[in-house]
Amino acid sequence: MKHENALKRLKTVEGHIRGIERMVEDDAYCIDVIRQIQAVQAALNKVSTMILEEHLNSCLTTAVRGEDPDERERVLQEIKEVFETAAKV
Repeated sequence: MKHENALKRLKTVEGHIRGIERMVEDDAYCIDVIRQIQAVQAALNKVSTMILEEHLNSCLTTAVRGEDPDERERVLQEIKEVFETAAKV
């Protein structure tokens, strides 16, 4: 499967989020909750990086090597938009 490692990491993140929900329900110490949220954010960033790397090594490479200049521009524009969105977060 193409994204097997990403799926495994997402399942782990899902478990962490359930843990954070329990912490909030149990009125856990706020800083501990924030640290767990930060860990989930870091894990999601890692998954995003993994998927982007796969995209760069497959879809982007195919488009850049292809003959269609519109397709090249479209794929490059998508990459630009992803980074612009990430910078806003």
